[in-house]
This record gives sequence, C-alpha cells and structure tokens, in this order.
Amino acid sequence: MASNANEVVTDLSPLLKVYKDGTVKRLFGSPFVPPSPEDSPTGVSSKDVQISSNVSARLYLPKIPDGSVEKLPILIYFHGGGFCTESAFSLFFHRFLNLLVAESKVIAVSVEYRRPPEHLLPAAYEDSWAALNWVADKKDPWLLNHGDSKKFYLGGDSAGGNIVHNILIRAGDEKLPSDLKIEGSFMTFPLFWGSKFEKSTERNDRSLAYKSWVLSYPSAPDGIDNPMINPLADKTGLSKMGCSKLFVCVGDSKNDELREICDLYVEELKKLDGFSVDLGVVEGEFPCFHIFDPSSEKAQNLIKRLASFMRGVMA
Repeated sequence: MASNANEVVTDLSPLLKVYKDGTVKRLFGSPFVPPSPEDSPTGVSSKDVQISSNVSARLYLPKIPDGSVEKLPILIYFHGGGFCTESAFSLFFHRFLNLLVAESKVIAVSVEYRRPPEHLLPAAYEDSWAALNWVADKKDPWLLNHGDSKKFYLGGDSAGGNIVHNILIRAGDEKLPSDLKIEGSFMTFPLFWGSKFEKSTERNDRSLAYKSWVLSYPSAPDGIDNPMINPLADKTGLSKMGCSKLFVCVGDSKNDELREICDLYVEELKKLDGFSVDLGVVEGEFPCFHIFDPSSEKAQNLIKRLASFMRGVMA
C-alpha cells in the first residue's frame, strides 16, 4: 500500500505547505547569512546573541567615530513573513537592517521569534515580549555602552508590524524594567485582518491573510476577529497603546489588500488624546517591497523616512 505521508494537508502557497507526516516545507524566504564584523557598504557591525532558550536576536551597531560618547536610540525590530516564514538571520532582513541602521544611526535588535506551524501563536508574541524585557535590562555591552534607553523604538513589517501593535498594547498594561518608555513605533504594511474584509466565504477563495492567521493561531478566540489580528474588534483596547507616536506605512488600494483595515486603524488612533499617528502611502508598490529591493528609489525614500522618524522628526 502506498504511503500517504507526503499528502499535503495545508497549502499556504506561496508561503509554505504542511504535509500529513508533519513536515513543513517553506516555499518563500531568503537564505540565512552570517553577521558581519563590519558590513562593507554601510560600515555597520552585527552579531548574534541568545536571549533565552527560545529566543535569539541579531544586533546591529552603526559605525561610531573614534572617541564618541554619544548615546544612540535603540530599535527592536520584528521581521515579517506571515508569521511563518523568514528570519532575523535571513538575507532580506540582514541587508535591510544594515541600510536602516546606517541611515538612522540607531542600535537595532532584530528578534528571532519562534514561527508557526511548529510553534503556534501566541509563542511569537511571548518571544517578542521577552526580547523587549531583555533589551530594557541592557544585557549586552553594545546596549549598555552605546544605547540610550530614553530613545527606544519598536518597528516591524507585515507580521512584524502586527507584533509591534500587540507588544504596544501589552506595554500599556505591564510595567517594563527600569521604567523604560517606548518613544515611538513604526509599522510597514502591518498584517491586520478581519471577517469584514473577506470578500468571499468560499473556503478555497480565502485571502492569504486569513489562511496565514488560521494556520498560525488555530485556537484564537473569535478566529479572524480576535483583537490580535483585528485591532478594530476591540477599539477600547487601542487606548492602551504603550507609546505616544506611531508611523504606519501602506501601499495603494490596488496593490495592498490590507490598505482598508490599516486606514481604519489609523483613523481610530487619531481619536486618542495625546497620541500622534501618521499614515504614509507608497504608490505603485506591493507590500514590503523595501525588504525585497531596498536599493530602489522608493525603498531608499522609505528608509530615510523611517530614519527621520526615529530622529524625532515626525514622518
């Protein structure tokens, strides 16, 4: 009798496939690359650190002039990939972080969180919170010697942008070590979704956002309308945002199917007292284009905008 172990039980193309024997085949993503003592195009140094048994990270330090004692802003970055693909150690994100760190002159901590379906949500949220607390305690010489914890930022793209949102909600509820305050955050093409935005109820016609969430968090209360993926499901929760300024970048409505929910999200945040939020729109590009091709003119403009945001100039 022929074995059916290779039968596909979950097809999340173009991201991944899950087989009956439990094998996960990732179809999308860039190869892992090592850290660089000094990246030749940017002068940025990077190294890998172990935060806990489950969490690691890649740290980035911009080139510092000899004798400089200036403290630099700290950025915690959460990579995208629909929760289930890509890595803090992959080529796409290593290349992007080198460019962003060189332009913005920040110390970056790119978090390697556990991924579904091997590790279902909320594991990635818990790992990201653990990384935030580790950075707050400055448990690395780069952070201790060069980091300014009064200028502390979160950032992420796609699923990483979703993680930024959920970490901010939690940071509004729970105290961080050393009374650390998050100065601001940015989300580029954040992964939000909800039943209202599904245009078809046919199982085979479900959006990739829907399928990605169900694969990543099958036990989520209220499913696709859980506040972790649909921030509009509990608008009162938005008042807990643990920072005072936010920059959200989206694509145009033709190329970015998440545009509508992101627009509504920003409109709700604008209603909060003392909260500053700005929406940036990149025309004619698909989500996360700046990760895939950071050398393009529009990607370079976005990187400069993110750098300006972290230097205290509202985007």
